[in-house]
Amino acid sequence: MTLATDPKPDWLRVRFPVGGGYERLRDLMREQNLHTVCEEARCPNIGDCWNRGTATFMILGDICTRSCGFCAVTTGRPGALDLGEPKRVALAVQRMNLRHAVITSVNRDDVADGGAGIFAETIRWTRRLSPGTTIEVLIPDFLGDWAALEKVVEAAPEILNHNTETVPRLYGRVRPKAKYERSLELLKRAKVAAPERLTKSGLMAGLGETKDELLAVFADLRAQDVDILTLGQYLRPDKEHLAIERYYHPDEFRELGEAARKMGFPHVESGPLVRSSYHAEEQAAPVLPSRSFEVGEELLPLID
Repeated sequence: MTLATDPKPDWLRVRFPVGGGYERLRDLMREQNLHTVCEEARCPNIGDCWNRGTATFMILGDICTRSCGFCAVTTGRPGALDLGEPKRVALAVQRMNLRHAVITSVNRDDVADGGAGIFAETIRWTRRLSPGTTIEVLIPDFLGDWAALEKVVEAAPEILNHNTETVPRLYGRVRPKAKYERSLELLKRAKVAAPERLTKSGLMAGLGETKDELLAVFADLRAQDVDILTLGQYLRPDKEHLAIERYYHPDEFRELGEAARKMGFPHVESGPLVRSSYHAEEQAAPVLPSRSFEVGEELLPLID
């Protein structure tokens, strides 16, 4: 066990994001006026992912109506929904020549459906411009608005992801506007509505939970028939956010991952730098249709 007061362990050190792939994607996001969770949440894997030609699009703007204790995304009062955003995301997916596109969002508790309609429209535009691309969405809980969830499910993403983030005991300070039971209900309803599609959820370690509490959440997720589980180390964005209680060793992540596999999850990613969208295509590869080209090729010309 490595205490949070110790220096950051070697297994959490990453290179500063540079490289041709990184710069091409940065320019594309600026050109299309798009946001990515990679940048907004200060993901440590941004250099790796962007140089491989992958990114996680963040829709519904860049201002979140919630203030979770772990998240670096700006909190405040968002502006109006951008109805042109779905098409711009789809154009970027097309130009990046993606086999697998990941789309997430800020929370938009200020609008009636939580932004579910924009999620659905983004999926539909991506299908139109890149019919061979598989689509994964990482959605908020929509405050338990199940009609909003139905909009997203009916748009038929291959993977529907909703992160539980932490154990129930810590929700009050980690996810103060969320409810653990509501997140489980969302995952259950998504699977019941579309049993043939994959569901996914992720957690962070190092916020003060115990291993037994993590295992209990794994069991709850598996009881909802969740297919893909991710577990990674919580990293504090800055001093305004929750402190790291401790660093888990890679061996501990391996042990927890193996315990989850024994519960029956078809796929588990567990490691210090694992994030729900990191290497998302590889997480789903065993059960998603493959394509004949590789991620990370040169950007293609836009075809609208």
